[in-house]
Amino acid sequence: MSDGPQEADRLAGAPHPRDTQNLYGHAEAEAAILAAWQQSRLPHALLIGGPPGIGKATLAYRIARFVLAAGAAARASTQPINTLAVPPDHPVSRQVSARSHPDLLVLRRELNPETEKLRTEIRVDDVRRTVSFFGSTAALGGYRVAIVDSAEELNRNGANALLKVLEEPPPLSLLIIISHSPGRLLPTIRSRCRRLLLRPVSSADVEKALGDIAEHNPDLPREEIAAAAAASGGSVRHALELLLGESLEVRDLTASLLNRLPNVDAEALHGLSDRLRRNEELAIFAETVGDWLAAAATQVSEPPARLARLAEAWEKVRRATVEAEVFNLDRKPLVFQVFSTLAEATRR
Repeated sequence: MSDGPQEADRLAGAPHPRDTQNLYGHAEAEAAILAAWQQSRLPHALLIGGPPGIGKATLAYRIARFVLAAGAAARASTQPINTLAVPPDHPVSRQVSARSHPDLLVLRRELNPETEKLRTEIRVDDVRRTVSFFGSTAALGGYRVAIVDSAEELNRNGANALLKVLEEPPPLSLLIIISHSPGRLLPTIRSRCRRLLLRPVSSADVEKALGDIAEHNPDLPREEIAAAAAASGGSVRHALELLLGESLEVRDLTASLLNRLPNVDAEALHGLSDRLRRNEELAIFAETVGDWLAAAATQVSEPPARLARLAEAWEKVRRATVEAEVFNLDRKPLVFQVFSTLAEATRR
C-alpha cells in the first residue's frame, strides 16, 4: 500500500486512524460514551489515555465521526444506540477521511515547509486556533470537535493555551485529548476532562486488527500475524512493527540465543548483529533482552546474588543499547558485549 504524505500520527504500513472503521478491545469505553450521549451528559472534554498503539486515536476518530454525524438534534434522542460506528460511505466519514470536515480540527505535529520534515512538537499557534474554532458557529449546525494527538507533543505554552479552551468550553463542543502518559499532564488539564483509560488489548483482538490492516497492505505477511500478535504486548502498533522488516526474526533469534545462556554461539551472534541495521530492530533486540531478564528475575528459586547480577546486567545492557542508538555505533560489539555480560550473570 502507498503510505502517502508523511504524518506524525500514522504508523507506516497501516491506514490512518481517521480511515480505520473497526475498533477492537474497547467496548467498555465505547459503551461509556454511548451512555453519556443518550443521557445528554456528553462531557466537553475527553482524555483518552493508555500505552501507544492500542487504539486511542482510532477511538478518538470514532467518537468524532459519531458526534459529527449525529448532530445536535439527535443528542437527546430516546432511540437506543448500541454503537459509535458511522458507515464509511456516510458523508461525515468521507469528509473526516479527506480532512475536509469544517467542524473537525486536528492538532498534531505537521510538516515544516522549510525543512520538509515533521516538527518536533505541536506549535502553540496551532493550539490557539482552537479558540477561534470553538468560538465560531458550527458550519453544519451541530457539534464542533477538536482532537489533540498527542498531548505529549505539546510544549508548556501549548498546554497552557489548551487549558484556556478547557476553562471556558462553549456549548456543543468536544475536545478529545490523546495521551500516552496522562499522569504526566498538567493536573489542571486532567481535572477538566473525563478520563477514558484504555488497556492493552488481547492477542486475539490484535490479530483481528492486523487482519484488517492486511486487507489494505498486501505486503504484510499473513502467516506471521498470529506470532506478532502473541508477542505484541497488546499493542497493534508493536505487532505491526514486528511484522515489518526483520523485527520478528530478530525477536525469535534473540530469544533462542538467550535461552542457550550461559553458552554463547559466536557465529549466531554475528548473524544477529547483521540484522540490527535499523533502530527499530535494535529496539526489538533490547526489548527481548529486557523481557528475558525480567522473566529470569521472577523465578523464585533464584539466589539473591544471582538476582543482583541480573539487575546489574540489565543496567549495562540498557546503557549500551542507548549509546549504540544515539551514536549509531557498530552493532556487533554491542551484541557481543550484551551476551558476554549476560553469560557471566547467568553462571551459577
